[in-house]
Amino acid sequence: AGKAIVSRQFVEMTRTRIEGLLAAFPKLMNTGKQHTFVETESVRYVYQPMEKLYMVLITTKNSNILEDLETLRLFSRVIPEYCRALEENEISEHCFDLIFAFDEIVALGYRENVNLAQIRTFTEMDSHEEKVFRAVRETQEREAKAEMRRKAKELQQARRDAERQGKKAPGFGGFGSSAVSGGPAAAMITETIIETEKPKVVPSPARPSGPSKALKLGAKGKEVDNFVDKLKSEGENIVSSVGKRSAEAAKVLAPAVNTESVHMKIEEKISLTCGRDGGLQNMELHGMIVLHISDEKFARIRLHVENEDKRGVQLQTHPNVDKKLFTAESQIGLKNPEKSFPLNSDVGVLKWRLQTTEESFIPLTINCWPSESGSSCDVNIEYELQEESLELNDVIITIPLPSGVGAPVIGEIDGEYRHDSRRNLLEWCLPVIDAKNKSGSLEFSIAGQPNDFFPVHVSFVSKKNYCNIQVTKVTQVEGNSPVRFSAETTFLVDKYEIL
Repeated sequence: AGKAIVSRQFVEMTRTRIEGLLAAFPKLMNTGKQHTFVETESVRYVYQPMEKLYMVLITTKNSNILEDLETLRLFSRVIPEYCRALEENEISEHCFDLIFAFDEIVALGYRENVNLAQIRTFTEMDSHEEKVFRAVRETQEREAKAEMRRKAKELQQARRDAERQGKKAPGFGGFGSSAVSGGPAAAMITETIIETEKPKVVPSPARPSGPSKALKLGAKGKEVDNFVDKLKSEGENIVSSVGKRSAEAAKVLAPAVNTESVHMKIEEKISLTCGRDGGLQNMELHGMIVLHISDEKFARIRLHVENEDKRGVQLQTHPNVDKKLFTAESQIGLKNPEKSFPLNSDVGVLKWRLQTTEESFIPLTINCWPSESGSSCDVNIEYELQEESLELNDVIITIPLPSGVGAPVIGEIDGEYRHDSRRNLLEWCLPVIDAKNKSGSLEFSIAGQPNDFFPVHVSFVSKKNYCNIQVTKVTQVEGNSPVRFSAETTFLVDKYEIL
């Protein structure tokens, strides 16, 4: 229609010059000639029709027209690589991808010797060296964690042996036994290291501890991963005041279930946006059952699904799954009973989706209430678990802070906090939120305006899914005999924000 959608210049030109050349092109082109180029006194237009659009290359008259045509052809072949349809809105949507690709074809006004595959590689910037580096680093981290766990077990065993024999707990680390052998200090330090079951949270050292209930002697459970997290903190003081909830938080750190020959992963992800004055703008939840079979004799099976969801979730089975069987009997089996499920690969067999603006469906409500008080702002923020059947672990509520005004002054708090001065964030950390611990609040003061404390972001993990969809039984197709299976359930946050 005579309008430029995407324009890229490879030599220095003024804006008016470019606009003048582009505006002149439609008038010059409509001459009725069958050529794919047109010349003026100073420039040459080489063009190629692409359905309703035109790809135009403007060059000087002394350039090689054969090379220009080859360059134009490469430009036009790039478009379908990034755009599904040759339409204006699709081109505009992917304009930056196209410009980056164009820059690989021409540099400083000269054609580069590249083909389509090389352009794709260069724009993706996929580096084999980076992948190798990351793999090596992950291996080193795993080895370090394993070594930490081993050390923690040794320390725990030594403490138990000392208690059985009625002796004082032995020293550890760089202190030496002589440094901590006097009085209850040794027991206090040892208990702090081992018993503080606080996963992945390092509170601010500025918080005064006072008498802490977290030093609970004889607390049961998994001291090991906590010791890893303690070492991760690299010397920061850890203050735990979660009391009895620390043992519950450790449940998340328990090792994964033993994987049977038939194993299922039930994973849900939630994406939620709320307004600061209440009201759910959008909530979308996606779930999937992924099946993994490692033994050929269990490849012909059926999964019995129990769906107790009452919120109107939309279910969808894999195209190869018998839809009628699922609708009638809530069983997942292949359309052709003679066929087998693939071995040693993850196969998604059932997925579901829930989209709503119903406020009662929000699993965890966050109410952030900043109020101005002179030059500072008092912020009250509270959470409430609406879905009491859930148990949320490692909950982190992140509140943005104004920059350059120092640390917030914390009033009352349930759980722990961490102030990230580099990113200007206050992280409110709660090991577990469940029916016994369904609500809590945080109060703090800091200089700023009410708008400075939004958007609030929330993250958590859970071993219970939101939509009550579970696999209760697995049976063989022939004989209907039951099959042992294992399952792991995860409920994760994709996006959870209060704007």
